[in-house]
Amino acid sequence: MPDLLWDDVRNFFDPDLMGALPDVRVPDTSVADWQAVLDLVRSRGWAYAYSEGGAPGRLPRAGDLASRGTETGAELRVWPEPGFLVIFRMYEVEAIDFDVDLRELQGQTGVDALCRLLRAVGRRLGKPVLMAPESDSAHPVLGFDVTADRVVLLAEPWPC
Repeated sequence: MPDLLWDDVRNFFDPDLMGALPDVRVPDTSVADWQAVLDLVRSRGWAYAYSEGGAPGRLPRAGDLASRGTETGAELRVWPEPGFLVIFRMYEVEAIDFDVDLRELQGQTGVDALCRLLRAVGRRLGKPVLMAPESDSAHPVLGFDVTADRVVLLAEPWPC
């Protein structure tokens, strides 16, 4: 059974309402959590590309990345599934921020793909993973709930 149903969350997947790139975040993280995410990407065999300042490079260890500072323009592009791009950026060590493009996540198939990603990251870290409207991370609408071990609604869907 899916964590969320398209008919219940379609407004949270509407780029016109949420912004095309909603804020997805794991709060209260450390370098070890960042390393766990890098290890998750590798262990799952997800396709990825790493760059700093737009120049392609080898994926460093999280400690090395953090020691170079968050101003490097480091970007990790990950494709957990074909046609589904996730972009991780280290703005700060204390939170793992990433973008998903809602235009790639339409219908039940898209909801399920996002839920699989949030569950994988949340389970690996043992922490909540929250999705909020673009530029409004203070008001998450859905996320991985560690206790429930599934993705849940955190807000009532907006009317059409």
